[in-house]
Amino acid sequence: MNEPQNRRIAVIGLGAMGGAMAATLHKAGWEVTGFDPSDAAREAAAKIGISTTDNLAAVAGTPYAVLSLPAASIVETTVPQLLATPGTVAIVDTTTSEPATSKHMAGLAEAQGAAFVDAPVSGGRDGAATGTLSAFVGATDVALAAAEPVLLALTGGNYSHIGGPGSGNVVKLLNNVLAAANLASVGEALGVAKAYGIDPSTAAASISGASGGSKVSANMYPNWVLSGTHDSGFSMGLMARDASLAVDIAEQIGEKPELLAAVANQWQYALAVLGPKADFTEIARTVAPAITPAGAPGTATGKSAETDTNPATPEATSPAA
Repeated sequence: MNEPQNRRIAVIGLGAMGGAMAATLHKAGWEVTGFDPSDAAREAAAKIGISTTDNLAAVAGTPYAVLSLPAASIVETTVPQLLATPGTVAIVDTTTSEPATSKHMAGLAEAQGAAFVDAPVSGGRDGAATGTLSAFVGATDVALAAAEPVLLALTGGNYSHIGGPGSGNVVKLLNNVLAAANLASVGEALGVAKAYGIDPSTAAASISGASGGSKVSANMYPNWVLSGTHDSGFSMGLMARDASLAVDIAEQIGEKPELLAAVANQWQYALAVLGPKADFTEIARTVAPAITPAGAPGTATGKSAETDTNPATPEATSPAA
């Protein structure tokens, strides 16, 4: 590994994931400055000893940067500002972004003598807080070498170099749409089990030890759905977005994944009735409400749909994978 000569790093986006990654880097000895437009997010970071700023220009030219942002469009406006001042070595974008954006940002960075890698992550808040995330990395070999110290700090080496710029985004979106499909299908299956008088927890545990098992049946349903907690930290708005993006990037190259498109539509329906701030595991309330303590949306036991259509500013990264 190339030891960084300068351990100054900016973390852009201090939400659930960005804030946890900033804390991990801080504990690992990096000199962290966090940026976020949210007063509350900056205050939370400051409480654990992280320097913060509400001015993005203040961290331009910082040798290393980690992005944890809600959308590709914000990545597109952020990266040029970071590169406006000389000094950037590597930008690691953990946002679940779009491949065309990452290719463009990688080109901008290379023209400035810097590196940009798309490294969308999986592992949720716990992985971010403990430096045990996994990452899907898209980068040239040169860019990867420049960004490696940051990737190692965030993942402990648990990252896959998928290919060139943008390829990390592609595989992360495919991962998320597969998780989205599994969340819906496991819910429907457990709903059938309950209709036969079988305890959904028993059915989930049995399936999880067999060929139909997955992290969704083994962990997500027992921990977040059947328990009624729905507190994964990843929102309905973000998962519905990712499922749609996965279908979009397929169609851009002439692929027509019919099953995945049907899944994306199912998540758009859940988004419409539950709202973007609902936990993504609440999809179960639309596909199998009988197995969820909260019940179907709009029922006596179910919560009303959210009316706020704006997802949280900092990205909460998926625990799926």
